[in-house]
Amino acid sequence: MQIPSKYDASQVESKWYEYWMKHNYFHSEPDEREPYTIVIPPPNVTGVLHMGHMLNNTIQDVLIRRARLQGKNACWVPGTDHASIATEAKVVAKLKEQGIDKNDLTRDEFLKHAWEWTHEYGGVILEQLKKLGCSCDWERTKFTMDDDMSEAVIKVFVDLYSKGLIYRGYRMVNWDPEAKTTLSDEEVEYVDKQGKLYHINYKIEDSNDVLTIATTRPETILGDTAICINPNDERHINLRGRKVIVPICNRVIPVIEDAYVDVEFGTGCLKVTPAHDENDKVLGDKHKLEVIDIFNEDATLNSYGLHYQGQDRFQVRKAIVKELEELGLIAKIEDYNNRVGISERTKAIIEPRLSDQWFLKMEDLVKPAIKAVLGKDNDIQLFPKKFENTYRHWMENIRDWNISRQLLWGQQIPAYYYGDGKEDFVVAETIEDALKLAQVKISNPELKTSDLKQETDALDTWFSSWLWPMSVFDGIRNPENDDIKYYYPTNDLVTGPDILFFWVARMIIAGYEYKGEEPFKNVYLTGLVRDKQRRKMSKSLGNSPDALKLIEDYGAGGVRVGLLLSAAAGNDLMFDEALCQQGKAFGNKVWNAFRLIDGWEVADIEQPNYAKVSIDWYSNKFQQSLALIEDHYSKYRISDALMETYKLIWNDFCSWLLEMVKPAYQKPIDRATYNAVITLLEDNLKILHPFMPFLTEEIWQYISERTEEEALIVSKWPESKPINESLISEFDFAAEVVSGIRNIRKEKNIAFKDAISFSVINNEKAGATFDEVIQKLGNLEVIDYVNEAIDGALTYRVKSNEYFIPMAGAIDVEAEINKLTEELNYTEGFLKSVQKKLSNERFVNNAPEQVVASEKKKEADALAKIEMLKTSLGSLK
Repeated sequence: MQIPSKYDASQVESKWYEYWMKHNYFHSEPDEREPYTIVIPPPNVTGVLHMGHMLNNTIQDVLIRRARLQGKNACWVPGTDHASIATEAKVVAKLKEQGIDKNDLTRDEFLKHAWEWTHEYGGVILEQLKKLGCSCDWERTKFTMDDDMSEAVIKVFVDLYSKGLIYRGYRMVNWDPEAKTTLSDEEVEYVDKQGKLYHINYKIEDSNDVLTIATTRPETILGDTAICINPNDERHINLRGRKVIVPICNRVIPVIEDAYVDVEFGTGCLKVTPAHDENDKVLGDKHKLEVIDIFNEDATLNSYGLHYQGQDRFQVRKAIVKELEELGLIAKIEDYNNRVGISERTKAIIEPRLSDQWFLKMEDLVKPAIKAVLGKDNDIQLFPKKFENTYRHWMENIRDWNISRQLLWGQQIPAYYYGDGKEDFVVAETIEDALKLAQVKISNPELKTSDLKQETDALDTWFSSWLWPMSVFDGIRNPENDDIKYYYPTNDLVTGPDILFFWVARMIIAGYEYKGEEPFKNVYLTGLVRDKQRRKMSKSLGNSPDALKLIEDYGAGGVRVGLLLSAAAGNDLMFDEALCQQGKAFGNKVWNAFRLIDGWEVADIEQPNYAKVSIDWYSNKFQQSLALIEDHYSKYRISDALMETYKLIWNDFCSWLLEMVKPAYQKPIDRATYNAVITLLEDNLKILHPFMPFLTEEIWQYISERTEEEALIVSKWPESKPINESLISEFDFAAEVVSGIRNIRKEKNIAFKDAISFSVINNEKAGATFDEVIQKLGNLEVIDYVNEAIDGALTYRVKSNEYFIPMAGAIDVEAEINKLTEELNYTEGFLKSVQKKLSNERFVNNAPEQVVASEKKKEADALAKIEMLKTSLGSLK
C-alpha cells in the first residue's frame, strides 16, 4: 500500500471509528473474562461538548482502551441525564418563541413538547463524543427518563418511604425564582457581591423615639413580625417590652429578646422576618411570631407588598429605599460585601422560602458511605487523596435531602392524595396499588382511581442519577440479573470534584443501601479546565474554545494529548491551544518515523553488531518505561503515563533507535533488524493507542494486512519482562559521548559526512558494548583507547573519561587557537572578579546564604572551564 506523505486526521478518524463500530469492538456481554466497567458521568441532555467533557471523557477512554488491550471485558456505559431544571428552561424558552405559555398546558401536553425537544436535541453530545474517539458501548446507552430507569427511581422512592426514610415537611427551603422550584443545599453556590447596608429608623410606639435597624434587604421590612435585641445589650434596655411600627406598612410588632442577636453587627437590633430567613424562622418558632410571606413564586411582591405588588424584588429594593428616604427614615447607607446564594443551574439569586417539600433522612443512610471511603479497609479510593477531607466534611455535616422539585420534567413523585389534608395520601409504585392502599387506609372500598390525585412535584434529578451504576444494568428492578452480577461493582469513576457530593457520595450511599457494597472501586477526580490566566472557562468570558473546532484543527489525537499533557489528577488544567499543536506534532513525528521504516529496503544480509546491540538496548528501555507507565496508571497519574510514553517514543525510539539502526544511504537493512524494529514499533503503538487511538490504528493496519481479530484495538498489551538495567546505564553513558561528538561537529562546522578520528582515556572503565554505535552515530574512523592526552586535538569529558578529536586538517588551527585564547582570557578575568568578591569577608558574612553559594558555584564552573580551555589549547600547539 502507498503510504500518504502526511497524516490526515480528518480522513483517518471517521474511517476507523466506522470500522470499530462495524465490528462491534465497543460492545460487551458477560463472559468468563475479568470485567472492567466504567459508567459515564451522564452529561445533561441539553449539553454540547465543552472542554470539561473533553478532558473527562478522554481519561475514561484511555482507561477503557487500556483495559481492552489487557484482555479484560471492557464495558463503558454511556448515557445522558434529563437535567430537570436546565431542560425545562430550554423547553419553556422554545414554547415562548412559539407563543405558548407553559402555564396554559396540562402536564401531559408539556411533557409531549419536552420529549419532542429531547428527541431532537438530546443525542447531540453523545454524537460529539464519537468525534473524540470515545469507545463507549453505544448499544447500552441509557437516559435517566427511560421507562426502565424511571421505574427504578419510583421503586426506590416507595421503598425508602416504606422504611420511614422519606417524609413530607413544611420547611424553609432554597427557592429558585427563575426556575420556580426548590433546590437542595448542594445546588446553591455562594458568591461575594458588593451591596449596601441600609440603616433604617423604626418609630417606637407611643414615643417620638426611634430605633435603627441595619439590613441588606430593605424590601423585606414588609414581612417583619418582630424586632429582636440581645438581653445582655445594655444599649437597648429601654426597648424591653416595647413595640415598634414597621415603616410604610405601619404594622405594630413586638420587641423580643434573644441571645442569638450579635451585639457587634450593625446597631445590635435585628429585624425578624420568619418567612424569608432560616435563622429568623427559628426565632419566629421559638417566640411564636406571625409568619408573613411577601413574595410570589417568581420573587415579585404579593398583596403584602402593598403598592409594590407585582414588582420584582430588586426593583422594589430601589423604590422602597427612595420612599424611606423621602419619609426621613434612612439613617445612613454603607457599602457592604455580602455572601449571596445563587442557583447552580440558573444563576438566579436564591430566596429562602417556607414550603411543603419531600425530604430524605440522611443521618443513618450516610454511615456506610463514610466508612467505605474513610474507614481502614478503604473500599473506595479517591484520587488524589486530598479530597478525602472534603468528603469527610460534607458527609459528617449532612442534612436531610430535599428531593422534590416544582417541575413537570422528571419522575413524578408517586404520592396519591385521596383527601384535602396534608396527610391524606398514600405512596405506591402505581395508581392501582395506591388505590388499594387508600381503600384500606380509610376503610372505603368504593374509592376509585378517579378519586386520587397524584403529587404534582417531580423528583430532584440527582435522585435518579444516584442510582446510575445500578440502574444502567437494571439492578434495581431485577437485582439478580446477569449484567448487574457481572459488571457491578464497577471499577473506575472519572468525574470532577465539583460533583463529589452531588453525585459521587450519593451513588456510594445508594450502592450500600441497595447492593450492600461499593458502586465503584476508584474515583479519579479531574481538575477544572482553566485558561492561561487561570480563569474558569465560560461562555460569558468568551474564553472557552469550540471543542469540535479544536478536533477539526488538530485532530482528536492532538487534542487528547494536548489536554492530558498538563492534566494531573485533581489539579486544574491551564489549557493552552499550543498544547494541542504539540499533540499534533507528536502524531506527525510518529507518522514520519513509520514512513522512514517503511521506506527501507530489506535484504537477507547479516545483522550488524551495532544493530543487534541497539535492538537489545531499546527492548530493555521499553520494558523500563512500561514498568513506569504501569506504575503511573496504578496511581491514576494519567498525565505522567502519557509523558513517559511520549518521551519513550519521541526521544528513545525516533531520535535514538532509528538513527542507530538506520542503514547507510541507498543501502538495505538486514531482515532481522527490520523485523525487530517493526515489533518494537507495534509495542509502541499498543501503549500509545489509549491516548491516540486513530493514528495508532492507521499505522497498525498499514504495517501489514490484519484480520478483524488482529485490529490494534483488540490486540494484546505488551508483556512485562526482566530489565537489564546495566545495559540501559551503559547506553546513557554512550549517548553522552555521542552528544559530545555532535556538539564539537556543530561548533567547529565539521560536516557529518567527513569521518573523524576519536580517542579516549577510559578512566571510568566504561564497557565497549556501544562502541560500534558511537562510531556509527559519530561517523568515526576508529575509537582508539589511549593512556595520555592527544596533542593537536579538541577534548571533552563524560564523567572522568576524556575524549579527543584531532583537529589537524579539519579546522583552521591558528583561528581556533585565537578563539580559545580569547575565551580563556575572558574566563580568567571573570574568575578574578568572582574570587575578589569571595575574598571580601564583609560580603561573605552579610550576603544571603544562597547568594554566596551561587558565587562559589560560579568560581567552580570557571575553574573547570579554564582547565578544559587550557587542555584544548595545549593539544593545538
